[in-house]
Amino acid sequence: MDYNEAKAYLLSKPEAQEDYPFGADVMVPKVKGKMFATLAYNGDTANMNLKCEPHQAQELRDLFEAVQPGYHMNKRHWNTIVLDSSIPRGEIERMIDHSYGLVVKGLKRAERQALELSYGKAQLYRD
Repeated sequence: MDYNEAKAYLLSKPEAQEDYPFGADVMVPKVKGKMFATLAYNGDTANMNLKCEPHQAQELRDLFEAVQPGYHMNKRHWNTIVLDSSIPRGEIERMIDHSYGLVVKGLKRAERQALELSYGKAQLYRD
């Protein structure tokens, strides 16, 4: 998965919006104003930060060299994924889905329920 493919997948999540609060070189997709990822292109390789359950975050770091503790993030809850083609596309999509689902679960009850009614839990929480 490259930068453009990752960006398209991130923004395909229900009600995802693109923002640039850290400058033009870091795209931040948000749902209901809450970030669920960052996506940056540094030189010839893209990377993104994704939220993750702490035990799963460490397992992914142990399994893939391209998964590292979250850069400029809470390293217990965030991973940085280097998009260097070493991780299968399906696994990156699963990580994005997991991050998005965690953020949706943490939304205010009314916001979360509105999303669940509009899109269904299966669409929002694909782990």
